[in-house]
Amino acid sequence: MCGIAGIVNFSGEPVTEATVRVMCEAIRHRGPDDDGYLVDGNVALGNRRLSIIDLSEKGRQPIFNEDGTLAIVYNGEIYNYASIRKDLESRGHRFRSDTDTEVIVHAYEEWGEECLHRFNGMWAFAIYDKRKRQIFLSRDRFGVKPLYYFADKERLMFCSEIKGLLTQNIPRYPDDRVIFEYLVYQLLDHSERTFFKGILRLQPGHIMMVDLAQGAHTIKRWYDLQPRPMEGEDVAVLKELFADSVRFRLVSDVPVGSCLSGGIDSSSIVCVMRQLSPGREIKTFTATFPGSRIDESGHAREVVRHAGAQGFDVAPTPSELIADLPDFVRTQEEPLFGTSAYAQYRVMKLAHESGMKVLLDGQGGDEVFAGYDRYFGFLFKDLLRQFRLPRLISEMRAYRRFARKAIPFQALAYSLLPASLRGAARRRRFAPWLNRRFLDANAPGQDPESRMWEAMGFNDFLAESIQCSSIPQLLRFEDKNGMRWSVESRVPFLDYRLVEYALSLPPERKIRDGIAKQVFREAMNGTLPRGVLERTDKIGFATPEDQWLRTPAIESFLRDVIGSASFMARGYWDAGAFARFFDAASRGGRASARQVWKVVFLELWLREFVD
Repeated sequence: MCGIAGIVNFSGEPVTEATVRVMCEAIRHRGPDDDGYLVDGNVALGNRRLSIIDLSEKGRQPIFNEDGTLAIVYNGEIYNYASIRKDLESRGHRFRSDTDTEVIVHAYEEWGEECLHRFNGMWAFAIYDKRKRQIFLSRDRFGVKPLYYFADKERLMFCSEIKGLLTQNIPRYPDDRVIFEYLVYQLLDHSERTFFKGILRLQPGHIMMVDLAQGAHTIKRWYDLQPRPMEGEDVAVLKELFADSVRFRLVSDVPVGSCLSGGIDSSSIVCVMRQLSPGREIKTFTATFPGSRIDESGHAREVVRHAGAQGFDVAPTPSELIADLPDFVRTQEEPLFGTSAYAQYRVMKLAHESGMKVLLDGQGGDEVFAGYDRYFGFLFKDLLRQFRLPRLISEMRAYRRFARKAIPFQALAYSLLPASLRGAARRRRFAPWLNRRFLDANAPGQDPESRMWEAMGFNDFLAESIQCSSIPQLLRFEDKNGMRWSVESRVPFLDYRLVEYALSLPPERKIRDGIAKQVFREAMNGTLPRGVLERTDKIGFATPEDQWLRTPAIESFLRDVIGSASFMARGYWDAGAFARFFDAASRGGRASARQVWKVVFLELWLREFVD
């Protein structure tokens, strides 16, 4: 697990090692164990290494093929590298190390870009082909590992984090269209554009080919999520797929622990870890909020006892959040909606302080098996369109029995509106505090939210959540929070075999009788403690945002931000209207604490990265 960087001067002007070295120094936290560089005329590659597999110096990057014509810098893990290596050795390839990195470069030498379909893992890598004068960049199927780039007529640069690119004298302008979609449509990391104008992300499941001779690059998708049915009874198939996914992600030359919220997903990972390795020492890491309704520490302790694990926990406080905010904003590099990712930031810090380098995490389970309330709305929509009214009424009643929330019913009603009315409703919701000029200037653009609501059925929406609207932003939080503390995070629920199979199952295997994740609960029956298996609430690594907002320390801090000269001078909002919105939220009114934090995080990002 590492951080990578690279520069190409299309003019032919040589690149110095110092130039790429400063990029790598900006992301030292991703790989504090080692570094390595390759400079070849107008091309330079760099790597910061966090040693996980083959801890020896043989794992230092860049790594080459036998004749030195291919070189790779790589961030990630290929979990099935051992079987691929055996195949390559049978074809005559020779290896100098025991790393998965070297397997990638030989696989590319043997099969070209088709090698990607053989990999099961997470990655972002760049392979420099000296003979063809090309650089091949790739990102894994769901974008677990990040890759950013900047290109103009003179140069192309890429890096695992935006910080590395910002060392290279790139103009720092905010992308107003991205900000509009963030403020109005609540979208993050859903497109190639970032909050930095001109800095782009290589999208999940995409490759980039850089032609050094032509001074140009092309991008194309190499993976598109499709359902993949399998023979066998679904519970048995799913149980084996999940166990195999966890088994793959235990491959490591250093200890592997797990995040643990106390929910079904992370608890399943810990309990399956124990089943797979009866004698393994398992350390778990949990965020707790004593006295809050969202505190899940009781469930986490139940799992720790059940699995015979060693549990560690941290209880973030409002004053600690304020103290950590500057580093947290720098860590995330782009704005975010609320403080929930801060709980994850603290869990990763705790793991680092406990000497851990690798954690498993339950990210993706809710998107794959429909764990969020909003998915009920799309189930209702499917049933309505199919005129299955008795089942629709039954599911609505069952949901109300367990959850008593309005979210699915609002989602159903919203999805039935014409696109023009949906957009108008969304804009009116924020119009009271958004700057009218900013709103009018950006409103005519394409509504990126519309495709989620048009003719999208239940499983289509799950796929959309995985590829666009939900998983990309959650994986950004996951990667940045973990790598800030030099911790590699692995996500078993996003094994592509598991995702493709789950997507092939009908909606009623995911939601039935008002209960989400039905088929996965059945698969985990006998593995999870009963109290966790039967949970119907959904919390995750959340923070008590509403409660925190009314603490003196947080309220004072936020009032200082909202009352500052920089905040009032921004062209994105009406500062007076937003101050009234904040007053309502701080009094416990219907105004959302998350909306407050969304705007404040944008202001803090502008201060840190633009001003």
